[in-house]
Amino acid sequence: MARGALTGSRVRERRALAGLKQADLARAAGISAAYLNLIEHNRRRVGPELLSRLAAALGVDETSLAEGGKSALFDALREAAAGVGAGEVPPEVEQIEEFAGRFPGWAALLAARQRRVGDLERTVEALTERMAHDPHLSASLHEVLSAVTSVRSTAAILAETEDIEPRWRALFHRNLGNDSLRLSEAAAALVAYLDLAKEAETGPSSPQEEVEAWLANQNYHVAALEGASAPAPEDLVQGAVDLATTPARRLAVQHLTRYRQDALAMPLGAFRKSVAELGQNPSALARAFGTRLTQVFRRLASLPPDEGMRQVGLVVCDAAGAFTFRKPAPGFALPRHGAACPLWPLYEALARPGVPIRAVMEVAGRVPQRFEVFAIGEVSHPQGFDGPTVSEAAMLVLPAATVRTDAELMVGAACRICPRADCAARREPSILLEGV
Repeated sequence: MARGALTGSRVRERRALAGLKQADLARAAGISAAYLNLIEHNRRRVGPELLSRLAAALGVDETSLAEGGKSALFDALREAAAGVGAGEVPPEVEQIEEFAGRFPGWAALLAARQRRVGDLERTVEALTERMAHDPHLSASLHEVLSAVTSVRSTAAILAETEDIEPRWRALFHRNLGNDSLRLSEAAAALVAYLDLAKEAETGPSSPQEEVEAWLANQNYHVAALEGASAPAPEDLVQGAVDLATTPARRLAVQHLTRYRQDALAMPLGAFRKSVAELGQNPSALARAFGTRLTQVFRRLASLPPDEGMRQVGLVVCDAAGAFTFRKPAPGFALPRHGAACPLWPLYEALARPGVPIRAVMEVAGRVPQRFEVFAIGEVSHPQGFDGPTVSEAAMLVLPAATVRTDAELMVGAACRICPRADCAARREPSILLEGV
């Protein structure tokens, strides 16, 4: 049923919430009670002028009567409906707006609960990935277990051996004390590290994550480097309180140096004008400015937010497949510690340097989301003929149109959190599949 067709239902619900009788509302709106009755049963259309009078009489916004709840509410309710399992009674998705109009409180509560479920699922996914792949966490747990084993071994010797020479007993006591101190320090370090999970996502735990968090706070746009005369990257980094470590500051300088080169090749004003004319088309923009596709990818990802453009994500990896830069696109999960989905075009581009790749991907989830991606791989020889070949691949991520096609690539974020059971490229079982 169209949204406008339910205006009468919303008028009836709002009137009931306000405690008004039909005659009272009809009088205030300048119509008869009989005509209002027809409107409330969706038997008469409501024109703009009458809608304005009804909204004024009810003390609500006209939009709330004409369109009902915001699209975010309907999206949350549809997401909740999509989570119904096999064998369960499916909800009446086509009547979501009617449900929200008749029971706005219950609809808002259900939508809020669904958003909370989504947040918790993302937290579980992030923590699971962290537990499985975070090298720092793995090393910390190994240190704790090693110290516990040493304490247990020494304590067992002291408890089970009665005639230990004083010299050896003193040595065991000293080892027990040292191992206990080691265990205490390792446990304290582990707890402090896990406390970082209270921050956004799971908190920055490496120099690269410090840089990413710093850039995210600026929406990945560094305005100071856009002008004709820009400060040195070292000067910008020096005063950044979010970059707490020396390695993070060094990585930030490398990123800002490349950012400045891109800004000089594609000045902000001219680039935004070209995007307005050509759209977010990497090939057309690369031809317009005579630059490489990877430069255009980075430039699109560094533009300040604009309501008229699709929000861009960007991921860059090295020859080993490890991420060297991550800018998430809304709804497109990027693993932090573990390996990403092996079916991503990013890795195909890495294997086929110089070949531009475009694909439309559907990412698995409770409500699958679709993205248009562009990928390209590049090789360079920074040390000349006698040096190694350095490979890099980049993938630009944009929300795709809502119309599905049969040529879409079905992918996930990472094997461990991907619900697709029939994936031929799966590396490890998923925690989201039954029996795992």
